[in-house]
Amino acid sequence: MDVMKILKENSKEVNSELRKFLPKHHDIKAINEVLTKPTWDLLNRGGKQWRPLLMFLSCSSVGGNPKSIAKFSVIPELIHNGTLIADDVEDNSITRRNKATIHRKYGVDVAVNLSSMLYYLPLSIIKNSKLDNEIKIKIYELVNEELLKMHFGQGTDIYWHKTLCQVSENQYFAMCANKAGTLARLSAKLGAILGNGTDKQVFALGKFAEAIGVAFQIQDDVLNLRGGLGKAIGEDITESKMSLPVIRTLSIANSNDKKELIEILKKHTSNKNEISYAIGVINKYRSLEYSRDVADKIIKKSWSELEPELFSSEAKNKLNQLAKFMVEREI
Repeated sequence: MDVMKILKENSKEVNSELRKFLPKHHDIKAINEVLTKPTWDLLNRGGKQWRPLLMFLSCSSVGGNPKSIAKFSVIPELIHNGTLIADDVEDNSITRRNKATIHRKYGVDVAVNLSSMLYYLPLSIIKNSKLDNEIKIKIYELVNEELLKMHFGQGTDIYWHKTLCQVSENQYFAMCANKAGTLARLSAKLGAILGNGTDKQVFALGKFAEAIGVAFQIQDDVLNLRGGLGKAIGEDITESKMSLPVIRTLSIANSNDKKELIEILKKHTSNKNEISYAIGVINKYRSLEYSRDVADKIIKKSWSELEPELFSSEAKNKLNQLAKFMVEREI
């Protein structure tokens, strides 16, 4: 299965739905300049849009019709782009998808306001839908729960890179389940609910999607130190992020290497030589390879738990392929 081809085909439908809620032109100049224009600036830069695909596949895998739920595909995508804008403000990132970040291009005030709007807009989509009130309430509760978890995860991540406290791998996985796992879990559960899946199927797909989110974050950690994300190589070193490669290195490095890596992390340095040295220490202990192996094991374990809960179908096979792609991707 060509996952990249499927992602591109899926993006056309998602973008079509996005246009219904985010027209590219608005009569009110202020709204157009500070909300519509910067939102489409970010959306037009591309993106994998794998979360809506996960929603469609989850719907299909429980016997639902993915075409009937297209309008809801924008929910995880809007929230996701809101998190990107907020993350870039918090990290003072320079680029996003190979262009200037929204706060650098339009201002911090515009970015903060826009990210908040993208969290709230999905609620209007749910409210204005023709779903039964019982289903609406279930989806409202799902979105609310996952957004709270997302902020808990983000808060934990912020605290760690501000304090450089000692972090275990299990603590890291828990943080990722809340931060990166949130929108994946939301997407899968939303698709399963709209596809009339059983409570057991909704839960199982949510756990599998959470694993995809965690593996996706681990691969992001790896790519950040190798390049391939449309961001500066080693930006996580500058931000003192307690990524899995860093956590692994600090847990097994000799005292001198550990001390030097911590000193570089404390500096929040942008010096290319220092960043390169830090990455060299991480590579010395093969922590990137270790992290990739961990991500692969997480996906395999989660699939073994989900597989018995779903009937054989093309959608089920594609779910497995999508999960593998999240670990193997180089973008």
